[in-house]
Amino acid sequence: MTIAEPNDALATEQTNRRRRGLAGYILQRLAAGIGLLLVLSSLVFVGSELLPGDAATALLGRSATPAALAELRQRLGLDQPLPIRYLSWLNAFLHGDLGTSLLNGRSVAASIAARLGNTLLLAGTAAFVAVPLAVLLGLLSARYRGSIIDRTISLLTRAFVALPEFFIGYLLIYVLSISLGWFASSSTVFANMSLGNRIAAITLPSLTLVLVVTGHIAAMVRASVLDVLGKPFIEMAALKGVPHGTVVWRHALPNALSPIINVVLVNLAYLVAGVVVVEVIFVYPGMGQFMVDSVVNRDVPVVQATALLFASVYIGLNLCADVLSVLANPRLGFQS
Repeated sequence: MTIAEPNDALATEQTNRRRRGLAGYILQRLAAGIGLLLVLSSLVFVGSELLPGDAATALLGRSATPAALAELRQRLGLDQPLPIRYLSWLNAFLHGDLGTSLLNGRSVAASIAARLGNTLLLAGTAAFVAVPLAVLLGLLSARYRGSIIDRTISLLTRAFVALPEFFIGYLLIYVLSISLGWFASSSTVFANMSLGNRIAAITLPSLTLVLVVTGHIAAMVRASVLDVLGKPFIEMAALKGVPHGTVVWRHALPNALSPIINVVLVNLAYLVAGVVVVEVIFVYPGMGQFMVDSVVNRDVPVVQATALLFASVYIGLNLCADVLSVLANPRLGFQS
């Protein structure tokens, strides 16, 4: 037996242990996500049941007879106990049956599909612009720490982090729509719209999301890179005469990838909540506007389906953030 054989066996054992640890960590996070989703599904169901008014009365009107209301409640299953209705709804949801709209009798899945593309276009455009812009601004701020560039970027990012989406949205409407007349105050999107008109229609809502998300990500990228720049191996590289720009781009950035990946995905999950507010402000025909309209009209199946879908995306993105952070930085200690 050569000397290298025990070392090879030890390396193989360490690799296998790390893989088992990673698999266990992913399963643990997945189980936690499923458990959280079940809790949220029950909260969504109970919360929708607590909406003011009565679904049967909303459908038939206040002039409906008690017999007609009782018959409709029985047909909709509203006369069943709450736990029975929840389990029946959850089972149908898991099988892809999102129910039927109480307002127009259409399939909820079909109604969501008609609006999902608009929401994905809005959120995707915002993410496509915000993520690289925020990472670049965060790196520039860390690279020129203490300079006028750093102070300017930090001031702007803190301002956009502090301001809520609705304030930024209304500010953009006032400046770019009312004062300058460059864009319409509402975002109307339809199927046969040309690409240029579609881009113009989503500019203001996308810009609102970009400003908010860029502020969060840029601030965290700056903090992560500055934290790595204080490590001993970075100081050693500087003592060896490596240019500061090279230290930041080739040494600090790769070692800061784990927190950067985490904050990017967490902020993409934040887009899920932000897109609802922005769609309402700009009357954008997406899932967020659809959910709010359904709350107003007490269309309970639509409220339940859209809220649970938003929650699923949010939890899924946070799960991806946890797993990718560990993959980017094996020192995070999931190993057994």
